[in-house]
Amino acid sequence: MVVLATKLYVSGEAERRSRDALASLVDNAIGDLDVEYDVGVRHDGFVSVTVDGEDAVVARNLLREEWGEITPELDAGETYVGTLESWDDDGIVLDAGQDVRVPADELGLGPGTPEQIVERFGLVQHLPLRFVAGGEDAPARLADEERDRLFDWTRGAGRVNVNSTTRGEARATVNRAGHAQDIVTVERLGLLEQSIVCKEDTDPPGLLASIGEYLPAELRCVIP
Repeated sequence: MVVLATKLYVSGEAERRSRDALASLVDNAIGDLDVEYDVGVRHDGFVSVTVDGEDAVVARNLLREEWGEITPELDAGETYVGTLESWDDDGIVLDAGQDVRVPADELGLGPGTPEQIVERFGLVQHLPLRFVAGGEDAPARLADEERDRLFDWTRGAGRVNVNSTTRGEARATVNRAGHAQDIVTVERLGLLEQSIVCKEDTDPPGLLASIGEYLPAELRCVIP
């Protein structure tokens, strides 16, 4: 079994749609291999995939590579993926099957409080983030590749990040609000975390205001 570093945390009809989307994503990743698999959700919301068959090892590795994996233990100095759970004046807390605190000094995302950094980089709750596990002599920190990704967001044309919705739902919402021509794409960040990439002449706060009424979700802008 592989526990993927992404969560399913919605309920009702939204949960059914999310499970359908999840099944499709897993099938796209490993459906052509000689495996049988079953997709489930753990008590803590993390997605689990049980895989059996001749290509099971390959399938598990593909899923780990695409989503990251939640493991029972974290080895100091190794890179993992955790979901953003909370932030305060002292840093941020990631859920990697256990709470991992990344101190403010270890974020590496420039000046400002953790709350200001969350706002500046458009970080929504449950967003998967890569980190380097700490040990006795060093705290956990954001991984260099994660810092690079977030800084790249601020160099583009702007984004609107959203949680609690699938990629298909986010795209349909943009179309419904009449802004299909104002975006480049909807980038999947996690199962229910998406990034709507704006075109050069699109105002991210304006797009957020327009689509916000259609989405019962957390939305944040990334403004270049």
